[in-house]
Amino acid sequence: MTAPKTQRDKTSKKKKVALTVLTVIVLLGILVTAAYFIKQLIDSKYYFCKRSVKFIPLDKACDGIEDCAGGEDEITCVSSFKVNTTFPVRLTSDRWVLQVYSAGSGWRSVCSDDWSEHHTQKALQLGRYLGVETVNVWLTLWLFVAIHKCHAKCLMNAIWSFFYSKVCKSGSVISLICSDCGQVGTQDRIVGGTDAVIEDWPWQVSLQQNGQHTCGGSLVSPNWVVTAAHCFSGSKKELSRWRVVSGRTYMGTLGGSYVDRILLNADYNAARNDYDIAMIRLSSPITVGASRKPVCLPPKALGLAAGASLVVTGWGYLEEQGKISPSLQKASVPLIDSAKCSSPTIYGPVITNRMICAGFLEGKVDACQGDSGGPLVFLSSRWNLVGVVSWGVGCARERRPGVYSNVDELLNWIHTVMEVQI
Repeated sequence: MTAPKTQRDKTSKKKKVALTVLTVIVLLGILVTAAYFIKQLIDSKYYFCKRSVKFIPLDKACDGIEDCAGGEDEITCVSSFKVNTTFPVRLTSDRWVLQVYSAGSGWRSVCSDDWSEHHTQKALQLGRYLGVETVNVWLTLWLFVAIHKCHAKCLMNAIWSFFYSKVCKSGSVISLICSDCGQVGTQDRIVGGTDAVIEDWPWQVSLQQNGQHTCGGSLVSPNWVVTAAHCFSGSKKELSRWRVVSGRTYMGTLGGSYVDRILLNADYNAARNDYDIAMIRLSSPITVGASRKPVCLPPKALGLAAGASLVVTGWGYLEEQGKISPSLQKASVPLIDSAKCSSPTIYGPVITNRMICAGFLEGKVDACQGDSGGPLVFLSSRWNLVGVVSWGVGCARERRPGVYSNVDELLNWIHTVMEVQI
């Protein structure tokens, strides 16, 4: 007869089973972690051709030469977008005056005759009905006046014929402002900056390639991000490698939005840093909330004076040759007069109309590496995107302030991209 098992034997067996299970779990964890990092390493150096089942060096993807079967390595790539037309609707000045354009008469302000609050409210209702959570003013008018998918030219004609007359009986013009952008709750590293929270700057996003923060960007609608063209130089042109992470104060890689299009301004000149602007279309719209909200595109000719207080935000280096900040930073910087910034003692003739300068001539506070593409904003009745972090010499050096893409000069391109690609 076999002796019955003692309690000690049973306990020992349970411990062995538990240890075995724990060992298996740990090994699986190690394998999954190793697989993840191996995949990240491979993705950072190679592009996988699904049809021909082979790897090619990443710099051969999107180089204009088809290295994969069916040219799949040249399909989902950064592209350029040229605009040779005038977007026919705009808001202008700090009064947000509505204007329309025709080739014969140029820009004309819309008379308030026959315009009522009902027109504005109806436009917003239509926008929400069609699933537009954040409606740019020009798109709002498009939805109202040209209900059946009429584009900008039709919109201009409709406004011109219905709301504009040679004799403006009321003597006043229409002033509109988008009601759902550029607003935050409370207000109060960038070199010399201070900690910030995303709820105060909810349009700020992180552009990440293969899980690494590369540039900043600004939400201007649930589908669109404005950033800098130079962020996509070299081997950074394959769309599947990019994610847009929004709604985070602390740098993270989870929960990023997939990218559907990346469009560079076709006039971008890398050697001169001119026309340094790009737009990203997300594969699906972000959900607008306290930590994710578009910034306003400014009216044309907002009229900022030298010394105007602006704010730049981002996760860039805290010092020159430093490291990415783990938490969002903000800094207030004054606008520098363009004549002063283009003087021989600062940057000279390299400053173009598509650039503005902001910062302190004595240095100390500035955007830096990793802030590129991020927002430079101005607060009027709400926050307006007036600049995009572009370039500079070093970070916070004396007489070397930050240079930003001038959104005012690039509004026509931005609006056209959003309409044509919507």
